[in-house]
Amino acid sequence: MSSMKKSKIYIIDTSAILSGIPIDLDDAAMVTTSSISAELKPGGRDYRTFQFLIEKGLSIRSPSKGSRDKVNSTSSRTGDKDRLSNADVDVLALALDMKLDDDKDAIILTDDYSIQNVADALDMKFDNIGQPKITKRFKWGYQCLGCGKKFKENIKTCPICGAATKNIILDGKDIKRRKR
Repeated sequence: MSSMKKSKIYIIDTSAILSGIPIDLDDAAMVTTSSISAELKPGGRDYRTFQFLIEKGLSIRSPSKGSRDKVNSTSSRTGDKDRLSNADVDVLALALDMKLDDDKDAIILTDDYSIQNVADALDMKFDNIGQPKITKRFKWGYQCLGCGKKFKENIKTCPICGAATKNIILDGKDIKRRKR
């Protein structure tokens, strides 16, 4: 194993840009996906922030299909699949690609709790910018508002009594803190 220090690379999520908090990562590289740039409308403050980050060295890359598949599989297990946009999946998948690069210390910069939840399930580092980090990893599910039956998968209407379901936490585990 090499004793060389890994270079930090931050994978930037939309929530980090939308936070309005200046992103100053002079000690690290920054990367995001084209799906993140597509979420920002030209002309506004957030778009100008994004353009400024590009000028400071933010690069745009695409994640691998294999990493996207792994993120989708993991988010199904955690119950976050319906909570993640395509852009969120791309951010997680790109971070997974970067994590697999031996000389990179990949850290997702996000305030999105579902991204943090899936990142923790994939044993990936994440950092917050404006909101507190998650302290527990949740397993999400659904519960019937009528009979109380719990489901792991997203079911809108209970097959037993016909009532609507709501999103609930089926399980919560303390997350392990990783060094940055």
